Amino acid sequence: MTALQPEPHLALIVEDDPDVRALAAVLLDETPLDVVEVESAEAALQCLQERGGEVAMMFADVRLPGEMDGVQLARATCKLWPTIRIVLTSGDPDAQENDLPDCVTFMPKPWRGLDVLVQAEKAINDPQPPVT
Repeated sequence: MTALQPEPHLALIVEDDPDVRALAAVLLDETPLDVVEVESAEAALQCLQERGGEVAMMFADVRLPGEMDGVQLARATCKLWPTIRIVLTSGDPDAQENDLPDCVTFMPKPWRGLDVLVQAEKAINDPQPPVT
């Protein structure tokens, strides 16, 4: 008997500002997704290595503390976990010009709660197709 891959049911929030992270968590708590909060790309990668098959959506800031920023995290996630819906957000108006991967949806700050919930709905009901 083989172990079945768990259904994606996690929303991973990657944000260094505790207030913004808490706001995103409260919004995503209104969805069927379980919320995991981290404050750096390195912590997000650790979570993905442990539970990547369970993650339906990653909501991350472009600017993060540490060696890796949100764009680099998104690129790595697109390659290693291609079915995760990735939303990058930033208050920097130039951030959208940062050669974002095709698999990323960009959402400028301040974002609207409804827009976050729409992305969560897409992650649940219309996951990214795996790369073949």
